[in-house]
Amino acid sequence: MAPGIETIEFVARSSHRVGVLESLHDGPTDRGSLREATGASSPTVGRILGDFLDHRWVERDGAVYALTPLGEFVADRFLALRDAMETEAKLRDVWRWLPLDMPGFGVDLFTDAVVSYPGPAYPYEPVERLSHLIESTSTLRGFDSIVYKSSNLETACGAVLDGMTFEYVFTPESLQGTFAWDPERIREVTACDHASVFVHDHLPGSDRCGLGIVDDRAGICCHDPETGALVAVVDTDAPEARDWAVSTFEEVKSEATPVDPSTVDTFQTP
Repeated sequence: MAPGIETIEFVARSSHRVGVLESLHDGPTDRGSLREATGASSPTVGRILGDFLDHRWVERDGAVYALTPLGEFVADRFLALRDAMETEAKLRDVWRWLPLDMPGFGVDLFTDAVVSYPGPAYPYEPVERLSHLIESTSTLRGFDSIVYKSSNLETACGAVLDGMTFEYVFTPESLQGTFAWDPERIREVTACDHASVFVHDHLPGSDRCGLGIVDDRAGICCHDPETGALVAVVDTDAPEARDWAVSTFEEVKSEATPVDPSTVDTFQTP
């Protein structure tokens, strides 16, 4: 085994070892604080500190231990690798639905994302997450090509009628399907001064996802290309992700056609 891999394994095979390294990365501390932070016993903390001293990763000043420059180097790289692998594990199941072909999209934008994906015994997590995001915002912008589940449509319509600012770009087919859900409700929503509806024939990522922006978060709504069903919601409050989402939305909106509220009935199902 290569020396670098052996070192990674040496740290990674003990959660207490990782915990001590992470605690020392936050700053110098004593054994009691390390026991409290990691939950390890006093002998375990002692053995780990002894190993780290042997590796020249820590130095001791009385009762206080601190990382050496070599220890800082190891901690920086190891914890970054761990965080990257945690992001990979979080996004692995939803990767096939993410907007990989949208300009500017990157995994780094969603490292702190909340991923709402159906569990084996509870399939409603993405629907409930989307409802929560709509209910907790004063503005909603976005685009998508699917017709959402009626509970999400009712939540969005109720929020608009209660004053939420709404800008949304549909495909003609998805607006038609949304109108068919409840024509009178859609007429009420589109008549609001703070609601703007657009149509676009070729939305980016329309075969698998849409984009949504609420007050302080950006989200990706993933859907099954065969059924159109919502299968996951990936959202984050990272400013870089929100900036990317706003830029992408504005570009899509600039290419879309505004829908005059007086003509929304033309989107009735033939």
